Amino acid sequence: MRAKIATLAALVMLAATGCGLSGEDSGGDVDVSGEVTGKVSLQTWALKPKHTKYVEKLIDGFEDKYPGTKVKWLDQPGDGYSEKVLNQAANDELPDVVNLPPEFALPLADKELLLDVADTDDKLKKDYLSGAIDAYRFPGVKGAYGYPWYLNTDVNYWNADLMKKYGLDPDKPPTSFEDLVAQAKTMKKKSDGKMFLMSRKPSWEDLTNAGVEILSSDGEKFTFNTDAAAELLDGYRDAYADGLLPDDVLTDAYLGNSELFKQKKVAWSTGGGNFINDVKVDNPKLAKDIVPSKALDTPPLYVQGLSVSKKSDNLPTAVALARWVTNADNQADFAERVPGIFPSTTASADDESFSESDGSGAGDAKKLAFESLAEAELLKPVVVDDAINDVFNQQISLAVSGETSSKQALDKAAEECTKLLND
Repeated sequence: MRAKIATLAALVMLAATGCGLSGEDSGGDVDVSGEVTGKVSLQTWALKPKHTKYVEKLIDGFEDKYPGTKVKWLDQPGDGYSEKVLNQAANDELPDVVNLPPEFALPLADKELLLDVADTDDKLKKDYLSGAIDAYRFPGVKGAYGYPWYLNTDVNYWNADLMKKYGLDPDKPPTSFEDLVAQAKTMKKKSDGKMFLMSRKPSWEDLTNAGVEILSSDGEKFTFNTDAAAELLDGYRDAYADGLLPDDVLTDAYLGNSELFKQKKVAWSTGGGNFINDVKVDNPKLAKDIVPSKALDTPPLYVQGLSVSKKSDNLPTAVALARWVTNADNQADFAERVPGIFPSTTASADDESFSESDGSGAGDAKKLAFESLAEAELLKPVVVDDAINDVFNQQISLAVSGETSSKQALDKAAEECTKLLND
């Protein structure tokens, strides 16, 4: 991981004509106590212009609560955001409070450029969901480096009409991989092989849910080439050989399970809590036939957070601002404006706008997704970039197709992914 971070830093140094990340001198205790006053900067990611009024209201509220404060808001475009942040860090221009997903926070945390909020905030565990805090803890790096902001997860979606048509009970959808395979066999038989229940190949998240340790504890080596992982891949290999998955699930022609689901070519998909409302836009007739259920295993966690620059000249105000933006009331307000996201605070657990359903499928899905967040985890390591993901998927496809054994594919994937990690 250190080598990976060094590569990122080197790119930044080149772009910054000689400047490099310079946080190595910022060790030692950090004092965040003091009066909340003075100027502080907040950087968001692609919230203008759609959410300009919301952020301006948020800032006005903070400045009213803490007289004497003044917030400078910076909003960066969506494209190239990670490079922008690294350049800011290399030039000592990192804003006081920065919106960073975990994978963007990692290289800055490793260089000690971000505040360890687990060390400086004794109410962190009480106020935020544990899985969301853990998303900002990184292998080989002590501490947690972000206040969780808005969250999402996946639940299952089943086409009730197709399930009933091909001999399955939509009120009793699969609850395990083994059950999924068994019901997929029934659907194949009843539909003469024309319809599929299974709709994707195994992923990083599936390995984690199978109890496989993806990375070594120091974050230096991929360790997923285990017998348990091979057993999982064998299950998918047998299912593919039995015709339980679409042929193109292993090729570049694969559209993804949600798109195949919308086209009624498969009867199962995963998606966020607002998936049914999205389907209403593309295929209104399908939406009424969708039944949601809880994820088969530990739900995945998708998280955005706010990190505080350790080099901020106004740490008390920066911490207060990060907490203000991520408090329960302000997150609930944001979630109301952005359907499909959920607050990260423990105080939100009893918020009826998330914890209760209106009885519709969409309402049930929202409730299921919200409840799932209490146990959701970051299942895919943040060090997995596009190159590592490509190698992993290539070997998984070879194993599922039967072109190589599951263990051989996993061994080769772990070796090549580790090389990429340390290049």
